[in-house]
Amino acid sequence: MEEKKCIYLDNAATTKTAPEAVEAMLPYFSTWYGNPSSIYSLAAESKKAVTKARETLAGILGAEANEIYFTAGGSEADNWAIKATAEAYADKGKHIITSKIEHHAVLHTCDYLAKRGYEITYVDVDEDGIIKFEDLKRAIRPDTILISVMTANNEIGSLQPIREIGKLAKEHGILFHTDAVQAFGHIPIEVNECHIDMLSASGHKFNGPKGIGFLYIRKGVKIRSFLHGGAQERSRRAGTENVPGIVGMGCAAELAERTMQERAEKERELSGYLIERMEKEIPYCRLNGDRNKRLPNNVNFSFQFVEGESLLIMLDRKGICASSGSACTSGSLDPSHVLLAIGLPHEIAHGSLRLTVSHENTIEEMDETVDAIKEIVKRLRDMSPLYEDFIKKEGKEDVQ
Repeated sequence: MEEKKCIYLDNAATTKTAPEAVEAMLPYFSTWYGNPSSIYSLAAESKKAVTKARETLAGILGAEANEIYFTAGGSEADNWAIKATAEAYADKGKHIITSKIEHHAVLHTCDYLAKRGYEITYVDVDEDGIIKFEDLKRAIRPDTILISVMTANNEIGSLQPIREIGKLAKEHGILFHTDAVQAFGHIPIEVNECHIDMLSASGHKFNGPKGIGFLYIRKGVKIRSFLHGGAQERSRRAGTENVPGIVGMGCAAELAERTMQERAEKERELSGYLIERMEKEIPYCRLNGDRNKRLPNNVNFSFQFVEGESLLIMLDRKGICASSGSACTSGSLDPSHVLLAIGLPHEIAHGSLRLTVSHENTIEEMDETVDAIKEIVKRLRDMSPLYEDFIKKEGKEDVQ
């Protein structure tokens, strides 16, 4: 059977597992398959591998190895950081601050707490998706126990001023958690420089396997266990360790750290080329997110008079994988909460497209993608009575 051609441009949803990570994982399925909690030598090899991965991840963040706790992914890490902080610090206060553009793993966790007596302040962002820092400062109260703001937005790529936020939180004696799922392995993050108390990450976002992530918890932060049962993860997270996943994530993290600058330069070249061509050749489109303070691989556009879902389906028929926003909200009929938060009206937010490149993509693939988008956008607009009325009103002819 002939393999279908694929241009993969949805690396924010998930990445291809690096061959090096796959190779590193294999022995821990069938050769060194012992449970790390056991005491015989077969298990000792598994324990040694888990320790090595923990040390690798800690080193990348400038943390200590015993501050890294393995989880099943980024969503679990976010839930753990926020729920356990709320429980542990409830005597001090029940006020939590976050932003309006967080991943739903944070927003839905905050909703959960709001129904249980906690008060949540959702700080606005500007039109580029950067948190309004003065609004954040004003939101702080004596009973504020946690600020949770993502490092980089998963939909529009905007980078948040986490160093300034961390400094502010520290000055007020407030814990600072950052969801770095989209950022870890792609941009440098140093937990001490940024005064980060907790940080969430997920292996499959930086060419590691799915189903594995970690939560960094600064020493001295008194949040409690999230899963109860065994004494794994220093009695803070029960459950037999996913040794192959941990090994694969550690290998992918080491590879990501070593190649970060080179990959970022290639991704900026590709994403910049995409942005330049689309802005030049497709009328009535808008780049979403900050033009400069953004992840190197992220491109997010809204197209007027176009339905995003139709655009995605037609791109898929041409072998191009993209998305309209977070993979976790795929299938939802509601427009992106992120695009609404930056001020886009519903009808334009519905016509959004997220393209997230990798260093393995090529300029030729970018050309093929832009050509396909131009053709599809024109076809969809030709079928839109709203676009026809708009063109007549503007007294213009379609220049596509």
